[in-house]
Amino acid sequence: MDYLSTKQYCLEKPEVVDDFPFGPDALVFKVKNKVFGILGEEQGIARINLKCDPEEALMLRDIFEAVIPGYHMNKKHWNTVILDGSIPKGEIERMIDRSYALVVKGLKKVERQQLELSYGKEALYR
Repeated sequence: MDYLSTKQYCLEKPEVVDDFPFGPDALVFKVKNKVFGILGEEQGIARINLKCDPEEALMLRDIFEAVIPGYHMNKKHWNTVILDGSIPKGEIERMIDRSYALVVKGLKKVERQQLELSYGKEALYR
């Protein structure tokens, strides 16, 4: 995946908005005002920070050289995925889905239930 395909995939998630609160180099994806991804590009190579379960974060770093501790993030809960073509598209999409689902699960109960009623659990927790 590259910058544009990653951006498009993130924006397809229910009620996602994008914003540049940290400046023009960091595109932030939010659901209900909570961040689940930060997309940027450095020297022509896209990178995305994604929320992750701490144990899974460590496993992904062991499996893929292009997964490193989250840049400028809590390294226990965030990974930076370098989109250099070394990770299969399906795996990157799974990591994005997981990040989104973790953030939705952490929302206030009323916000989470509104999303579940509007879109169904299948769409939120892939």
